[in-house]
Amino acid sequence: MMQNRTHTCGALRLEDAGKSVKIVGWMENVRVVSAALAFVVVRDFYGTTQVVAETEEMVNTFKAITKESTISVEGTVRERDSKNSKIPTGDIEVVPEKVEILGRCRHNELPFQINRSREADETLRLKYRYLDLRNPEVKSNIILRCNVVAALRQAMTAEGFLEITTPILTASSPEGARDYLVPARKHPGKFYALPQAPQQFKQLLMTSGFDKYFQIAPCFRDEDARGDRSPGEFYQLDMEMAFASQEDVFAVCEKVLPPIFAKYGKYDRASGAPFMRIPYLEAMEKYGSDKPDLRIDLTVQDATEVLGGCGFGPFEGNRVKAVVVSDFKETRKFIDKTLADVEVVSGGKAYWFRLDENGEVVGGIAKFVAPIKDAVVAALGLKANDFVALSAGTLGAAQKTAGVLVKTLGAAVPGHMDKAQYAFCWIVDFPMYEMGEESGQLEFCHNPFSMPSGGMESLLKAERGEIDPLSITADQYDLVCNGVELSSGAVRNHDPEIMIKAFEMVRLGEEDVKAKFPAMYNAFTYGAPPHAGIAPGVDRMVMLLAGEESIREIIPFPMNKNAQDIMMDAPSAVTQAQLDELHIALVPVEE
Repeated sequence: MMQNRTHTCGALRLEDAGKSVKIVGWMENVRVVSAALAFVVVRDFYGTTQVVAETEEMVNTFKAITKESTISVEGTVRERDSKNSKIPTGDIEVVPEKVEILGRCRHNELPFQINRSREADETLRLKYRYLDLRNPEVKSNIILRCNVVAALRQAMTAEGFLEITTPILTASSPEGARDYLVPARKHPGKFYALPQAPQQFKQLLMTSGFDKYFQIAPCFRDEDARGDRSPGEFYQLDMEMAFASQEDVFAVCEKVLPPIFAKYGKYDRASGAPFMRIPYLEAMEKYGSDKPDLRIDLTVQDATEVLGGCGFGPFEGNRVKAVVVSDFKETRKFIDKTLADVEVVSGGKAYWFRLDENGEVVGGIAKFVAPIKDAVVAALGLKANDFVALSAGTLGAAQKTAGVLVKTLGAAVPGHMDKAQYAFCWIVDFPMYEMGEESGQLEFCHNPFSMPSGGMESLLKAERGEIDPLSITADQYDLVCNGVELSSGAVRNHDPEIMIKAFEMVRLGEEDVKAKFPAMYNAFTYGAPPHAGIAPGVDRMVMLLAGEESIREIIPFPMNKNAQDIMMDAPSAVTQAQLDELHIALVPVEE
């Protein structure tokens, strides 16, 4: 007996025939055949069971109950005449003797059909998320999430990591996104911030003498939504290791993640250790992206030398990139639509030509290519029936468009994507610095707290003009799976002197470092161990495992694209008394 029932709605089997049972759940459907015969589907967390009413009184009892009411059914199990092989309980049915309403649904019309809720408008689904989650297909993603998180915890503990929770109310710090601020009632005019990540706390734990830390950490960032990013809050498998190098972090991830992906993923193949390592500049040049999808066999070639002077206006004075697709049999309509889609995503226009079955240049910009056909064929290694997609512009713009071409054509043209797998890679050797587009001055490229490769010596050489500061790489790395960035990580800059010198390169001094990061800077002056870490995103991980395109499908109660919880009506207005208590005055926003 559990929870006042003898069996769940997914438990009964043929060997239970003849037993007196009690099941509870939601009345999913009633199909009335005649005055004395009706078929009822009862659903709970575990599955569904068919109940057969065979008297007029019992049929009327079920007819009087609204769908999605919770009910209790006591009766006898028997073998079904017409079995349903699609469900585990399809060999049996329950003949009811007693039916009790436990929680009546007071609505004759539902916002959507429960088992087809994924077809409903997303706004309706989010408003009635508690109904949406009754759909077994939707619920399965949340169950998957629970199982994955449990597996991650078990694996990290087995590797000797301690799970330590870090504060939710903390200080605002410049970490790249907007903070969510929380007014401090006892300190008028001052604010806490919700952590964008436990970055500083986990580094302080290493300084405190803990050797291996992890946490399924909530992170809060006031940023816009997209397919693989939820606005407001998200969770990550946050980890840090003392006296550790990049190799130590890689070894843990390559041991922990592949078994979980192979066990819980939609695909049962996952990259084994060691994952491919691709330097950042090589990734941009070869794949047009620092998030390459290695399931796709297409790559980018530089065609500037052979096509830059062909007379085609958009190529003149620009970098030209080419993506060659072999054995191309698609229509002109397909080409036009695909290149239009690429332009929408990348913001850059794409061009094309192809070689026909006789090896002649046809279509697109063929008239500019035909006069130099032999040189182009040799440079790009072309053969009959090859399709060539092209991008042009500054190096960054041409690479970006070419990267979108690789992903779009790879997914759309048969034979160029081995989809049924999880292909991991590390992107390494990120630039430490870049030239700011607006400032025109040297700025940090990614994480300012990564250790510069070569340490102080590299920074001093750049300061003396012996090397270009843009040539300095950081001991920073990204973990990528199927074209999705799962995580960024780094060997941390734990030396205060190197940290100050790194900031001086971008015109910030010691006082700036002390003011912005006082706890971490001071802690490092007391003898900090070398340490490194990473934080794979749990939401993105589960999204990949479930094979979902939207991250909202794997979050129990997601916000919409505008960072609103329309089910709970958040954010919402508060009373004047609450504002007064917090010493906050609202300023009207001009339309």
